[in-house]
Amino acid sequence: MSENKEENQKDYSAGNIQVLEGLEAVRKRPAMYIGDVGVKGLHHLIWEVVDNSIDEALAGHCDTIRVTIHENNSVSVEDNGRGIPTDMHLKEKKSALEVVMTVLHAGGKFDKDTYKVSGGLHGVGVSCVNALSTDLKATVHRQGKLYEQEYKIGVPQYPVREIGTTDKRGTTIQFTPDSSIFQITEYKYETIANRLREMSFLNAGIRIYLTDLREVEDGEPRSDEFYSEGGLVEFVQYLDETREKIIDEPIYIEGERNNVPVQVAMNYNSSYSENVVSYVNTINTYEGGTHVSGFRMALTRTLKSYADKSGMLDKIKFDIAGDDFREGLTAVISVKVAEPQFEGQTKTKLGNSDVLGAVNAAVSETLQSWLEEHPKEAKIIVGKVILAAQARHAARKAREMVQRKNVLGGGGLPGKLADCANSDPTVCELYLVEGDSAGGSAKQGRDRDFQAILPLKGKILNVEKAHEHKIYDNDEIKNILTALGVKFGTVNGDRELDLTSLRYHKIIIMTDADIDGSHIRTLILTLFFRYLRSLIENGYVYIAQPPLYLLKKGKDERYAYHEEDRKRLTKEMVGEGKEDSINLQRYKGLGEMNPEQLWTTTMDPNTRTLKQVTIESAAEADHLFSMLMGDEVPPRRDFIEKNAKYAKIDT
Repeated sequence: MSENKEENQKDYSAGNIQVLEGLEAVRKRPAMYIGDVGVKGLHHLIWEVVDNSIDEALAGHCDTIRVTIHENNSVSVEDNGRGIPTDMHLKEKKSALEVVMTVLHAGGKFDKDTYKVSGGLHGVGVSCVNALSTDLKATVHRQGKLYEQEYKIGVPQYPVREIGTTDKRGTTIQFTPDSSIFQITEYKYETIANRLREMSFLNAGIRIYLTDLREVEDGEPRSDEFYSEGGLVEFVQYLDETREKIIDEPIYIEGERNNVPVQVAMNYNSSYSENVVSYVNTINTYEGGTHVSGFRMALTRTLKSYADKSGMLDKIKFDIAGDDFREGLTAVISVKVAEPQFEGQTKTKLGNSDVLGAVNAAVSETLQSWLEEHPKEAKIIVGKVILAAQARHAARKAREMVQRKNVLGGGGLPGKLADCANSDPTVCELYLVEGDSAGGSAKQGRDRDFQAILPLKGKILNVEKAHEHKIYDNDEIKNILTALGVKFGTVNGDRELDLTSLRYHKIIIMTDADIDGSHIRTLILTLFFRYLRSLIENGYVYIAQPPLYLLKKGKDERYAYHEEDRKRLTKEMVGEGKEDSINLQRYKGLGEMNPEQLWTTTMDPNTRTLKQVTIESAAEADHLFSMLMGDEVPPRRDFIEKNAKYAKIDT
């Protein structure tokens, strides 16, 4: 085994490193390369480095990856792969390590003989991370020798140098994000943990360690180990751990068609939502693509064929739609593609046409055999499909009632809605406000030209526990849907949200800063995630940030939005140790602010703070919503106990 590894190391040399283009304009236009310069782009730096280690794992040369967040918020990623080559690159006339670290689109993954498939094909590579870091250090353990090179803003500080001998293998990259580039440079532990957990499921047998040296309790830093022996089957079980399953074990499908390895794990639960997450070379394709289309086609055709033969559909007087076969379905689809073609710069939708047929064939063949070998479970699934079809027809009638008096028909807007004068949805905002009192203040304080206010009475229905047709009986949900102007339609038998009549491109949830306000906000977000997800994916959903405190000292009045803010402002206003001289008002609810205060702090585009709602991981979001809003209590209790120390309790 060791001899083969040595041969692989010799084969993997500077000649395998192909240069596609130079590193230019990354610092001038970073968003073009990493999506944005906010939280998402900041974490993308880690994904780029980890993807290189995953590539080594996919090629069979790495089984351990360690990610560490250091006290200064720098991050290091260490693997036990072959180590980046350090010998001279003939074309570039410099070390291959320096080429990889300083030239955009340079690396072994462009050489088919080095990597058959590659996860880190975002299109930028570790050189982009280097360009956007104030400091980066690369350490390579390779063929018994230890090498290093350091960089500042992508510029090498010295040639690659040999600094000793070693009995280890692998590469360690440690980098510090450039605060002049990124709006925020503080890494979120949970965001990193969620992504690494996914990676462990998608790459069975690889151990991934995460350590946060910023958080130390009882002398031990916060840490997690992610390891999966069962891969996608365990992934589905993890996603479904807060739901009631209707069949005991997930269905696992594995095969290769058209040189495309296909893996699918799926199961059915008693919920009313579909949760299909997909990956190409371990990259999350949250917009789907041809691999998801192939899976859905195979699932619908195979299940319908089985149901027809069983005679269970004989008494059904209406067609069964594709949506019906996926209600209560949790599935993970993973394909490996040598040359993936993605749609869009963010590469979240697969476009390879041959993959559709590969997934279709693999799923059809295995699922058909499984249904024939498990008649009891197959009957349960078909029964679930029939109930879903019946409920869909009831939901369609309920939707038609809500949509009958729509915006185009006139006179259909909710009576409580204080609409805006402007009719251009790109500039219009809708505030969903908790309570009539706060709604009254918001109506008086708003800019009537582009800001609309919809007060919500009490807590809306928890859609996680209700069938679709029930949500249209809830007055508050009906008011939200009617005010938005969205419509539910069907495309190829599948439900699709029509946004062509959407009346606002900013939908702002504004609730009190107490426990009830948080609950109402979560209920609204559950509605959006389950039934209006494309609004989130298009960046239309926001959360308002009202202040927690008003600080007064004579004529000096300032607002504090969190506890740290209050301490800072207090020190600025009166100095250290004079807190008692401050007149402090704690806002328990939005209704305590008059219209002018609400406008100044929370609604004025020039002074307000809005948090945009995004879905960093659809799989993790689904797991979180089902855990928080579902029927299973133990997982929710465990989550609260685990995260209580990170919560900011209002005392």
